[in-house]
Amino acid sequence: MSRIDPKVATSTFLPRTFLFSRNPNSTQRCSFWFSTKGPMKLFFSLILLFTLYLPFASASDTSDLFERWCKEHAKTYSSEEEKRYRFHVFEDNYAFVSQHNRNANDNNSTYTLSLNAFADLTHHEFKTSRLGFSPSLLRFKRVQNQQPRHLLHNPSQIDWRQSGAVTPVKDQASCGACWAFSATGAIEGINKIVTGSLESLSEQELVDCDTSYNSGCEGGLMDFAYQFVIDNKGIDTEDDYPYQARQRSCSKDKLKRRAVTIEDYVDVPPSEEEILKAVASQPVSVGICGSERAFQLYSQGIFSGPCSTSLDHAVLIVGYGSENGVDYWIVKNSWGKYWGIDGYIHMIRNTGDPKGICGINTLASYPIKTKPNPPPPPAPVRCNLFTHCSEGETCCCAKSFLGICFSWKCCGLTSAVCCKDKRHCCPRDYPICDTEKSQCLKITNGTTTITSGNKDISNKPRGWKSN
Repeated sequence: MSRIDPKVATSTFLPRTFLFSRNPNSTQRCSFWFSTKGPMKLFFSLILLFTLYLPFASASDTSDLFERWCKEHAKTYSSEEEKRYRFHVFEDNYAFVSQHNRNANDNNSTYTLSLNAFADLTHHEFKTSRLGFSPSLLRFKRVQNQQPRHLLHNPSQIDWRQSGAVTPVKDQASCGACWAFSATGAIEGINKIVTGSLESLSEQELVDCDTSYNSGCEGGLMDFAYQFVIDNKGIDTEDDYPYQARQRSCSKDKLKRRAVTIEDYVDVPPSEEEILKAVASQPVSVGICGSERAFQLYSQGIFSGPCSTSLDHAVLIVGYGSENGVDYWIVKNSWGKYWGIDGYIHMIRNTGDPKGICGINTLASYPIKTKPNPPPPPAPVRCNLFTHCSEGETCCCAKSFLGICFSWKCCGLTSAVCCKDKRHCCPRDYPICDTEKSQCLKITNGTTTITSGNKDISNKPRGWKSN
């Protein structure tokens, strides 16, 4: 199966620069900023009523609805032509949502749709911008060594959000990095369970640096993300290495900042019972088919399809439960908190299909963690209010006037001695600078001892560097 291409499709009315953006002032990119609190809840309720009870709304009614929708979602378009095109797409999605919701009772549907933030995208545009799972990579997967470890008795329901083991919903935007969000979510969960600390981890590190098999915004697989974290001996936090929604050069410095570690991972056998046992112990990464049109416009309820079992999206199961006798998975998505149930979807389980709804039973995995995380790295060495050196370095004044330093450089030695020539430094164990001979000295029992040459601002190891 070919890899999902997450780039937004072009059209006569849709330039390639037309992507999702969180800049509400942009005129070249589509923006969406809104809240589900207060008036926003009322707006969504009105939309739902509109789709249920006004199936034959006039063009002017739909146009008014579109204008209100654009205002509430802070949508802007680059031209009137593009706006007209988006209106026609909105009309088509409105008809689809209306038909589904009108027929929900007749068809015993357990979920409803809404005109959410993606209602001005065609189904094709949505698929090409919001997925990113790469089933073609499965041929590279390792032979499973670890065996699943489960509780003796599974609870009838569980929600890891209530245990504080789930970070807030994130947004992959128009980058096919769902695999990275699924993987970090699972690591965040087991880290909280083992250490008691919930850390939001860096998807951007995986997008930028995990390139042996995974392909950043072009798609990937959770198992390879786990293996990357294992090989790197940890992963950085989201705060330190924030998400950019595009692949950039890997930050070698941030690779060394290992906030959370794992030791291994487990591929769960393709069985609903086995997955339920795993979820009872921790959040679990899964692959699903997320490209159905109803998935794009899902609003609430228990999603029951129809959908394919061809995997093209990665999500995180964070629990399970039942409602009115219908069993479901609690699934965390990475499309922002304004999709679905505050960013989540309830997906039906116990359907009798061995593959599960949308193939959810066919590719599940989770990380193993038993050891504590490494201690945090030392804080940077601060020279003054505006200048600092990296950990393990010493601040040395390079330029001063009347005893006040106004230019600093960093000596690549810990607690070093800064030489008076303001160009060199010596180790603290050899504190005497002989800059003419490029030597560092110390006197012990009247005897002069010489160490290796002192350090300067050239390209020698541990030379100074400007700040």
